[in-house]
Amino acid sequence: MFGVTTSVLEDLATNGSTYSQRGNATYALKSLLSFDFVFILHMMKEIMGIIDKLCQALQQKSQDILNAMHLVSSTKSLIQQLRDSSWRALLEKVSSFCNDHAIQIPDMGASFSDIIRSRRKKDVVTVEHHYRVDIFTSVIDFQLKELNSRFSEQATELFILSTSLDPKDAFKLFSVCNICNLAKNFYSLDFSEQEKIQLDYELQHYELDVVKTPDF
Repeated sequence: MFGVTTSVLEDLATNGSTYSQRGNATYALKSLLSFDFVFILHMMKEIMGIIDKLCQALQQKSQDILNAMHLVSSTKSLIQQLRDSSWRALLEKVSSFCNDHAIQIPDMGASFSDIIRSRRKKDVVTVEHHYRVDIFTSVIDFQLKELNSRFSEQATELFILSTSLDPKDAFKLFSVCNICNLAKNFYSLDFSEQEKIQLDYELQHYELDVVKTPDF
């Protein structure tokens, strides 16, 4: 796909019918064949590959909440693993891709400077630091922040415990323990201590009796 795209842009840059078309194609080709583009392309491929399963689960019309919440947890863990231990592997993939497509690779040990860093007189950093910290780590930290803001541990626990009230498949997920924890952890003001104790026994009776009803 990358090779086909570059070929099309090369043709447009050379044979485009207008100066504007040739200029736009040349600019796009130059960006496409830059280390920056290739690095971000590979980084986003890794991130999107991890979160895709969760995105699909959340878009289902008939959501399996329990499965979705487990996917939230595993997605957070995998993104954290990507941040903590996958930098070197990513850099190797990017470098290999660049070598295969004759794209110049910057010296990772060289000093990095851009107009913003220069004007703010920030400390000199290496090119590798720029890609690893300013881009790779920053993007992943932002993604983790978004996940944590939408799916906090408390919200995730609430969703998981609430699945015990789901009537689907003849209350397949019914759990006395989970319902009691739901009442204790999230609706404690609605139950007295005596009612919480009684709820446990009532739910045990319900679990045994409900299967005997004709409509079950």
